[in-house]
Amino acid sequence: MSKKPIGVIGAGSFGSAIANILAEKNEVLLYARNSETIKNIAQKKENRGHKLHTNVIPTSDLAYLAHSCDIIFPIVPSSAFRQMMQQLSPYLHPYHILIHGTKGLDIHLPEGESIDTIKKLGREHIRTMSEVIMDESVVIRVGCLAGPNLAKEMAANHPAATVVASHYKEVIREGEKLLRNDRFQVYGNHDLIGIELAGVLKNIIAIASGALSGLGLGENAKGLLISRGMVEMIHVGKAMGGDVHAFVGLAGVGDLVATCNSTLSRNYTVGYRLAKGETLDDILADMEEVAEGVNTVRIVKRFIGNQKLRAPITEALYEVLFEGLTVDKALQLLMRYPYNVDIDFL
Repeated sequence: MSKKPIGVIGAGSFGSAIANILAEKNEVLLYARNSETIKNIAQKKENRGHKLHTNVIPTSDLAYLAHSCDIIFPIVPSSAFRQMMQQLSPYLHPYHILIHGTKGLDIHLPEGESIDTIKKLGREHIRTMSEVIMDESVVIRVGCLAGPNLAKEMAANHPAATVVASHYKEVIREGEKLLRNDRFQVYGNHDLIGIELAGVLKNIIAIASGALSGLGLGENAKGLLISRGMVEMIHVGKAMGGDVHAFVGLAGVGDLVATCNSTLSRNYTVGYRLAKGETLDDILADMEEVAEGVNTVRIVKRFIGNQKLRAPITEALYEVLFEGLTVDKALQLLMRYPYNVDIDFL
């Protein structure tokens, strides 16, 4: 056990699960904003129905957390990530290591512009969470977690694995040392952007997979979706700066298979409920945690429009989510899409 605690920012399901794993070897400061959450963790060592390790200590003080911890795991929704980094940044130093666990994208636009008004949404406007960290702080040693990491299964101590990605060997080494145990395997990868994008883009396909299940369709349809979805992820990911290899490993196909087949996945749940006739507004209002794939669909749809790139699953989902197309109609359009080549990225 090291002398300094490890910090985790975000007491959602995944943040709490990561805090529990880290707490097996170290004291952990877990940041939460909600006073009831902090009280629950402090008094009952419990959060969201799951027991927390006795080494997990809650805090609502970012300055205290940054001062106490050299290594911090920020795990908050992408919509709040930049604001969180702006609040945390004054307390950070170049010696800090940040390894985030957020599978979403941030939009950084000129003042007065929005995703709906900007004429051309380019890669320069789209930021992964590692890029947000470097935008907003002096931290250089940055990494991410990605892989088939369904929080409820991790909380139940089921076997799982993750990828720690970073440009720095030291970050990967620290992530492996802190997280690896008998039930949680850790792999390293130096393609930070590629691994981040794999985790982000698979959420789009997970929504589509939930919709197929909601329609009551079989495994042949799901196999078709996952395989074509993988190809689509790779083409979009390459256009955004990722490498093919990131998508064919644990953070890509591993995470894709897990989330496309699990009712525990928030993105899968959105698709399932859409296919059952619920509206997107009602679904999102009813969910306790963020389904990152909804925002990712909106961003990727705008991005590919300027890239001479087709992403038929994303395009169809965009119409379902934001333009009133029914899931049935979207499926008909996809089945008529003229795919001619099976694999065209190797």
